[in-house]
Amino acid sequence: MVSTYVNPVYAFQRSRDQDAKPPAHHPVLIVGGGPTGLYCALDLAKQGIPSVVLDEDNTVSYGSRALCFSKRTLEILDRVGCGQAMVDKGVTWQLGKVFFHERQVYEFNLLPENGHQRPAFINIQQYYPEEFLVNRIQDFPEIDLRWQTKVTQVKKIGEQVEVSVSTPEGEYHMTCDYVLVADGANSPIRDSLGLSSRGQIFNDTFLIADILMKADFPTERWFWFDPPFHPGQSVLLHKQPDGCWRIDFQLGPNADRQAWRDPEKVRPLVQAMLGDDIEFEFEWLSVYSFRCRRMDSFLHQDRIIFVGDSAHQVSPFGARGANGALQSAENLIWKLARVLKQQAPARLLQTYDQERSQGADENILNSTRATDFITPKNRVTRLFRDTALELAEHYAFARPLVNSGRLSTPCIYAGSTLNTPDTRSDQFPAALRPGASCKDAPITALSTAYRSEPWLLQQLGDRFVLLVDGRDLADEDLAALKSIPDLEILMIADQLADQPVPNYTTLKDHLGLVTERYDLKPGTAYLIRPDQHVAARWRQVQAASVRAAMQRALGKE
Repeated sequence: MVSTYVNPVYAFQRSRDQDAKPPAHHPVLIVGGGPTGLYCALDLAKQGIPSVVLDEDNTVSYGSRALCFSKRTLEILDRVGCGQAMVDKGVTWQLGKVFFHERQVYEFNLLPENGHQRPAFINIQQYYPEEFLVNRIQDFPEIDLRWQTKVTQVKKIGEQVEVSVSTPEGEYHMTCDYVLVADGANSPIRDSLGLSSRGQIFNDTFLIADILMKADFPTERWFWFDPPFHPGQSVLLHKQPDGCWRIDFQLGPNADRQAWRDPEKVRPLVQAMLGDDIEFEFEWLSVYSFRCRRMDSFLHQDRIIFVGDSAHQVSPFGARGANGALQSAENLIWKLARVLKQQAPARLLQTYDQERSQGADENILNSTRATDFITPKNRVTRLFRDTALELAEHYAFARPLVNSGRLSTPCIYAGSTLNTPDTRSDQFPAALRPGASCKDAPITALSTAYRSEPWLLQQLGDRFVLLVDGRDLADEDLAALKSIPDLEILMIADQLADQPVPNYTTLKDHLGLVTERYDLKPGTAYLIRPDQHVAARWRQVQAASVRAAMQRALGKE
């Protein structure tokens, strides 16, 4: 096999914690140096919380693994300074096509709406985001990233957690207030604690083939059901950076997993798909089965918190694994930071379990439905699938029945206890109801009290924000809002305004898209959480209501 990517090697460095007596104590220890663990460390550092990341390897991952990163995930990575590197390196796409036999039956566009900074999806091999995150960590002295440090035991003792590790230079122990377990789908820590994941493991076997080739396929997601080059099975094709393409082949339930790791066995399968004229080389091969399952609770003994694949797993079709993991990490970190700073009660962490259990359940449901459609289990379900595909070619009503993987969308925490319910929900856009993630739009910052980037979402995150249409708002009302502790006020100016409102961060809605998407009217306000989700909204904002909503969003009510 050949490769266009050379894995960086990170050297082991002896820590002074190895000689500490009593054991060194840290606010947060993070187990696992994959995308989830690295993101957690960066988000904590941005909010002033130091952490130690422990990874048993000395490099980033191998192979494409997590491949499709969604718009929402890119927006989350923007908050730690890695979104632009992802977009610069990744392959941007938004058009997908579905084929049945040799015919295209329909296509779909994931981002038909203009005026967003980030694309619907990019394709990028997992080792790149991991490397970007590692590089970004070098900018934060609050993060201690330790390679070749394997966690051998996690044990709660009183109000602390003791963590034992093994390194090339011996074993040692540390204690922490909280340990974040991000050690992957096969989590050794989860197993060592006697915890389990419940759900479904599917029998069908799939093959990932990363290949290097020169081909004129467009930058689109192509999915085949029962193609002539692989009859009776399904195939997915994605373009990746560096002239690398990823192909997922369904192999069936009785495939010899070991045999299909042999490039010479896979070569005829790829050649049948591409034709004899296209030359290619293998970069990476992997064989897997679908797993759609999660832990009953992501919190164990209050201080041991599971996040990412260690907490929940889904099948690859739909791009819900890494995207769901990073949404979980963002949800957790703002809450953990406020608990550690004693700005919120410890019970706020229970809402991480509640909200992200909802997110995991949505991902598992969508992933399971896609798996059932892609791999029908009997003659009746295959007849339904094939009929839906036949109809989809000619009739729009049948296209929603076709499921080649419902692609990742941000979870709306509609039932969260942190939300302040609308008094009149029919007066607001449903897409931005409490619990929903905010929509982006281009803006111009007339004052630079906080950030000057020309996009709305770049103004949000890390703290509570009140987005206000300040037209007709009295000075005394503005002063009362300004007096609320730990609240940043972003004033949306009239489209024609060119002057900032004194003492406030003022954003000019020069294209009118903020006003349109948030349905702003004089006095309208949105209270936005540190993870860019809406906590409350009002047509006529009052300081007392905002104070109460903030208390609720912090788990104090």
